[in-house]
Amino acid sequence: MQAHQESPGSSSPAPDAAPKPPTAADLRRWRQYLADERAEAAVYRQLAQRREGEERQILLALAEAEGRHEAHWLKLLGEHAGMPKAASNRSRLLGFLARHFGSVFVLALAQRAEGRSPYGTEPAATPAMVADEQIHEEVVRGLATRGRNRLSGSFRAAVFGANDGLVSNLSLVMGMAATGVSSSVVLMSGVAGLLAGALSMGAGEYVSVRSQRELLNATLPTQATLTAAPSLDIEHNELVLVYLARGMTREAAEHRVAERMGLFTCDCDPSLSLQPEKPPTDDHETVGSAWGAAMSSFCFFASGAIVPVIPFLLGMTGLGALTVAAVLVGIVLMGTGAVVGLLSGTSPLSRGLRQLAIGFGAAAATYGLGLLFGALIV
Repeated sequence: MQAHQESPGSSSPAPDAAPKPPTAADLRRWRQYLADERAEAAVYRQLAQRREGEERQILLALAEAEGRHEAHWLKLLGEHAGMPKAASNRSRLLGFLARHFGSVFVLALAQRAEGRSPYGTEPAATPAMVADEQIHEEVVRGLATRGRNRLSGSFRAAVFGANDGLVSNLSLVMGMAATGVSSSVVLMSGVAGLLAGALSMGAGEYVSVRSQRELLNATLPTQATLTAAPSLDIEHNELVLVYLARGMTREAAEHRVAERMGLFTCDCDPSLSLQPEKPPTDDHETVGSAWGAAMSSFCFFASGAIVPVIPFLLGMTGLGALTVAAVLVGIVLMGTGAVVGLLSGTSPLSRGLRQLAIGFGAAAATYGLGLLFGALIV
């Protein structure tokens, strides 16, 4: 038997190429991902401890998903996983806030973090991980929206009142100073502006909330349908019009009328009968007490309006006092703008700069008018 001779032109299939070993840069990057996944899972678990029911289950599910991502990086790293690496500054900040506050601010920051996931450009990340991070952003957005809705009314009043006090009183102080009056007059003007503005805000909020409550009370249905129903003519039953006017469909209105007239002794069609006499209230339309709203507006406005007056209260005068007042107001405006940015899931810096530009623009315009009036008076 002759041995089989391979022709020089023939070739056997090449074996599969061995996987390329990870570089030192790959290992450093993967270890950072591992640390961040662990930190983010811990954040969601800590937030879950402060929640109940469905929100708690959602947060625990997010933590479980981050655990799957952690297992992926552990598998890739193998013996190179080494000692646990510190999480990024962003992840550590989230962890601190979750441990000590557990508020909507954490969810807003987590939303931004999920939206900036690097897995979209990471070759070692699986398509499922990339999709997970995109879905996580929407899940956290939904949870954060619940919190935003719960505090939207009070937060709006706080930001509006404080910024109104900051900008209006800084403008007043700078406008008065530009006319050339003494620092004592500027101080008295600032204090008068604080009191007048805070009282005006409080009174306006009281009237607004009281009027809104009166309007809502006027729209609530009465129980006249219960007392008048037995005497109505079934053939010409205007009770149907009552329920149609309240927004029911004709089918639901006629079913409700039959119940009110005693023609149904049971709840024959629950899908038509589950609308209560009193319409459900929307969280956005919930109205607090008029006095509470007035006091809150007074305090929020005063807390902002006192800032431009502080240098004059401390005895400073002239350009130095105006400069310090502007710096203090600028810091607070940046802070309130950053808070708005955090809660809205946008850049805190851009929102802070926007608040700063609006506030300083109003103050600069008033200062210019003060210079003009001062020149005219002289």
